[in-house]
Amino acid sequence: MSDFQILVTGATGHIGSAILAVMKSRGVPVRALARNPEVLPEHPLVDVVKGDYNDQRSLDAATAGVEAVFLLTTPESPVPRHDRAILQAARSAGVTKIVKLSATSAGARGPNNRIVGTWHCAAEDAVTASGLSWTILRPSSFASNFLRWADLINYGLPIPNMTGSGLQGVIDPRDVAAVSAECLLSDVGAGQTITLTGPELLSLSDQAACLARVLGRQIATVDVPPDLARVRMQSVGMDTLAIETVIAGATWAREGGNARITEEVKRILGRPPGTFENWALDHRAAFNA
Repeated sequence: MSDFQILVTGATGHIGSAILAVMKSRGVPVRALARNPEVLPEHPLVDVVKGDYNDQRSLDAATAGVEAVFLLTTPESPVPRHDRAILQAARSAGVTKIVKLSATSAGARGPNNRIVGTWHCAAEDAVTASGLSWTILRPSSFASNFLRWADLINYGLPIPNMTGSGLQGVIDPRDVAAVSAECLLSDVGAGQTITLTGPELLSLSDQAACLARVLGRQIATVDVPPDLARVRMQSVGMDTLAIETVIAGATWAREGGNARITEEVKRILGRPPGTFENWALDHRAAFNA
């Protein structure tokens, strides 16, 4: 049996890297799967392996000797093929537990009664039908989404707002990572689909105003309606299915579909979730370049 009995996929992203930090702080050996492993610093408790969801052999090697897998996929085209690939490897390797990162939009009904998050739904179905012990985590909008606009903010330009005045239970990715770690290391959440939110409902403009207070300067937003957003994404060659997935999710949130707060972070971690302001204070250096 490998010393590294937990596999973290998406290890270089906001959630994956935060899970690695939690595991290291708790002295837990963990294997990290990354397409570009060289970006992860060496650490005696972290076994970094190169892998790609389109390379089944790399997934087979990554899951060998592993008991639990944190499953996070972000394909350019939102289809569950990558989730199924890692599940196939996990079953073959004798993995017993899957903790799947999904989204609050999974299975929600949006405009015109359209199902939002169909990709997430299909991936969740694959997990629950895998025959393995499973936990599905559905986090709300990440506070870290603001990092994608750091350059615009640093240049004093307005940031695009696709969700209008829609309120969301914005969550600190570090809380998602902490909950994920608890689920990987214990029976917490086994057989459950858990919605994770922050402590307050915020619009994107609310978040911009909060970050502006932290930075001591103005941050403007500009409304981007769905039709304009679609044209902009098409102009940069974005995958058609990905575009429609983004549009559906943003419209659902714009119309109030994600205006929900839960107590799950507090239930699992024994403390309240962090606020957006705390996240902004801890990440203000990214907006002072």
